Amino acid sequence: MKEVNTTDRGICQTKVGNCGKLQVTDWLGDVQPAYKGEDIVEVRFKNTRKDYYKNVNNLKLKVGELVAVEGNPGHDIGIISLKGELVFEQMKRHKVTLNNGEYRKVYRHAKPVDIDKWREAISLEHETMIKSRQIVKDLGLDMKIGDVEYQGDKTKAIFYYIADGRVDFRQLIKVLAENFRIRIEMKQIGARQEAGRIGGIGPCGRTLCCSTWMSNFVSVTTNAARHQEISLNPQKLAGQCGKLKCCLNFEVDAYIDATKDFPPNHIPLETEHMTYSFLKADIFGGIYWYAPRGEGPGTLVAVPVKRVKEVLRLNRNGKKPEKLVIEKYDAGAKKDDTFHNVVGQEDLDRFDRAKKKSRSKKRSNRRNPNRNRNQNQPNAQGQRQDNNQEGGQNRGSKQNRGGGQNRRSNQNRNQNRN
Repeated sequence: MKEVNTTDRGICQTKVGNCGKLQVTDWLGDVQPAYKGEDIVEVRFKNTRKDYYKNVNNLKLKVGELVAVEGNPGHDIGIISLKGELVFEQMKRHKVTLNNGEYRKVYRHAKPVDIDKWREAISLEHETMIKSRQIVKDLGLDMKIGDVEYQGDKTKAIFYYIADGRVDFRQLIKVLAENFRIRIEMKQIGARQEAGRIGGIGPCGRTLCCSTWMSNFVSVTTNAARHQEISLNPQKLAGQCGKLKCCLNFEVDAYIDATKDFPPNHIPLETEHMTYSFLKADIFGGIYWYAPRGEGPGTLVAVPVKRVKEVLRLNRNGKKPEKLVIEKYDAGAKKDDTFHNVVGQEDLDRFDRAKKKSRSKKRSNRRNPNRNRNQNQPNAQGQRQDNNQEGGQNRGSKQNRGGGQNRRSNQNRNQNRN
């Protein structure tokens, strides 16, 4: 049988780490449970599909093992992705599939026969998806088959599709069942689930949140961008799924709490000399930025929120202050920088400048000709005396040479003067 790619199941080719989507770090793995409850394990299937099963046979299961679990009908092959106390916390976030009000069961460890059949089913998925897309096109249905997942025993297949509205696919199910001779299950997913299934890198440079840790998707509106003072640019606000980015909701609550006591910004501020209009705000800094009416943004004035409240209160009473910002609320004064660009490490052109060549002075090491002769003498004091005498002679010779050079230079100066 040809080699099949099982990366989307969480089995990496290099066997290093885990390449499955929605991976959970078991930070309670080294904590012993206080009581022994139901032995529930999390089993991962293709892409982001997970489910929870009960270990009724008390098998010694390990994370990463292939197991045969209860299907509908038949059995399915999955990978143990989590066990222990953290499973119950994950069950609160994910939807658990029950069979007659009870957990589905883990049958056994996957046998070689089960694994071979499972790999055969995986090898049929891509071809089945291409044929099903052609069938949908022939039937003229307004839908898109995004992916196909076969059950481990090759008796059932799940067809994931995307559609904007309701689709009558009764005729499609009949045609698919006749062509592939399997049990058909249609499952509709949204654009966000499709992006999480495919995966990718976001504009932040990290892996998409919907394919790494997000399992529940909350509706995102443009009000989240307005609260955070973000420009309403559809190209910047849309993610790879074509919808508004999920991360717009991550910090919006902090912005709403910070702006509870902020005054309205659509009311202009009037002083004795001119009127100021609102341009932007520093939410966490508590500063509103105003510009004189009729002038460009180059004349921005930073006004603290407390001062804005005072000016609005004066304007409501028919009064106009002389200045917009006073010394008490002078927010425009810059604080002393604690960082100083001393050696130019922050200059943009620091890599374009040519490096200066360092001039190293070469010092000649003069060897003492009597060094080896003196080392043979047994008396260490005699060595030091000889070295001192030689040092004195060397210094004397240098002084004599220096004195001779000085006398010659003085004679030359006298001749030039004459």
